[in-house]
Amino acid sequence: MGQTLAEKIMSRLAGRSVSAGDFVEIQPDWTFSLDDGIGLIDRYLTANGVDRLAAPERIAVFYDHYAPADTPLHAHVQRVGRLLCARFGIERLYDVGEGISHQIAVESGLVRPGQMVTNTDSHTTTTGAVGAVGCGIGAAEMAYLWAHGRLWFRVPESVRISLNGRLAPGAAAKDVVLSILKTVTARGAIYRSVEYHGDGIGQFSLPERMTLCNMGIEMGAKFATVPFDAVTAEHYRNLGIEVGDPPRPDPDARYVEDWAIDLATVEPMVSVPNRVDDVHSIGSLPEVRINQALLGTCTNGRFEDLAVAAGILKGRRIAPGVRMLVTPASKAVYKRALAAGIVETLVEAGCTVTTPGCGACAGIHQGVLAEDEVCISSSSRNFVGRMGNWTARIYLGSPATVAASALAGRITDPRSIPEAVP
Repeated sequence: MGQTLAEKIMSRLAGRSVSAGDFVEIQPDWTFSLDDGIGLIDRYLTANGVDRLAAPERIAVFYDHYAPADTPLHAHVQRVGRLLCARFGIERLYDVGEGISHQIAVESGLVRPGQMVTNTDSHTTTTGAVGAVGCGIGAAEMAYLWAHGRLWFRVPESVRISLNGRLAPGAAAKDVVLSILKTVTARGAIYRSVEYHGDGIGQFSLPERMTLCNMGIEMGAKFATVPFDAVTAEHYRNLGIEVGDPPRPDPDARYVEDWAIDLATVEPMVSVPNRVDDVHSIGSLPEVRINQALLGTCTNGRFEDLAVAAGILKGRRIAPGVRMLVTPASKAVYKRALAAGIVETLVEAGCTVTTPGCGACAGIHQGVLAEDEVCISSSSRNFVGRMGNWTARIYLGSPATVAASALAGRITDPRSIPEAVP
């Protein structure tokens, strides 16, 4: 029987053919850590007397959660990380302002098709957009992996999601993945590898595929990936990177489930508090007034997302009493948006642009909510307390929905704004 993409990638790393359910001890191609985990990793390494790492050339550290540091403790943790990198010869340190790990790894070509990535962040599934597989692991596991070079994994079963047809005007990749979550729920793909297929996948750009894969973890998935195709090839060709003939799933690969989405039926969707899979069409919601709108994060902080919002807000002002935060996913996104005049458009509309990174998403700093406030966000999670306050309410939507809602002062269907429809 043929192999899925996850089975092929993990077979290469294991040095033998493996199948779903097998246990393997492997060295991933890349192991990343972030500033919110680097302090724990340093503590584990120090406590166990580790004085050298197995493969520092396979490690990268990203400062994206406390960017810039907002407390003396977070500043100390970042200092610990800088010293750790110097001590162990880790050359890839992406410091404050460079952006989110997943965004940088994909946009720079650091991660290649057919590779496996581990990171101390659950949204590492995002890297699957380039035909790779990525997952989050804990700080203790990461410290062990850095010290010994290998860690055990169970090869996941795979689920095939077929995207068929074409999206209607006004709908976006975020609406697609929210529609999937509505159907399969937040537990529908626990420890499985989600593969996106179908005749409609070719219409999704790489940034849109990153959104699809990013929220794979919200279904419980271990990996989420779009197999290598012409869109992926063009991305690496534009970067001047030769990727050869990356692995693809076999036609006779075994999938434990097959799900299909008719893209033509997808409309603007919103996830309501406090479950990601509690999803509704915007038109079915009662009026929801908002206090804050957040555009950014590893889910939807790319240039194309900022451009969509700018198209809606150009020549207009956000509603009185509404704050709109814009957090580019990386410095490269920020610079491109500056050059294109998008940042100017957003600022003139009343938005506040923050340092590239995770921003307000995790409720750490740069935009936490007050008690009972309501936020519409392009991020991936709306759990209780997610943005820093247990009584605040978070709704999730596409970049177009976020911008349209900021303009109206209430959650709004972006199709009601002419500029939102291509």
